[in-house]
Amino acid sequence: MSLCILAAGKTVTLAIAAFTLSWTHSVERTRWEEDWKVTPSGLQVVEARIKGSGAGMEPPEGAELKDGWWAYAPKVGPQRHVSLAASGATGNGWTLCTVQGCRELGREAGGSIALEPCGSDGTSQPR
Repeated sequence: MSLCILAAGKTVTLAIAAFTLSWTHSVERTRWEEDWKVTPSGLQVVEARIKGSGAGMEPPEGAELKDGWWAYAPKVGPQRHVSLAASGATGNGWTLCTVQGCRELGREAGGSIALEPCGSDGTSQPR
């Protein structure tokens, strides 16, 4: 499987099976991380972690505190499309890490960024 990143009218294709998405909450300045798998059914979040808690970001029931992070398995099915807003309010954007390294997405305020599984030809799938 491959991950397609769509932003500013361009598509970047990463030949990966999993990635970690992290960001800083714009109000509470608390770090969030999510581990995702790229599957034929869509993007599947398998674990999420919150470094602390605050307004509107309380860890869900069943979360466990591990090394200062609240960790839990989100109860959502595969997502065909994940949109990332770019507010420019946090000082940095979204960080997407794979076995190949990390890249920052959406540091400046602007249009949204989309993540989705790529088609077999490595291009974005029709929605």
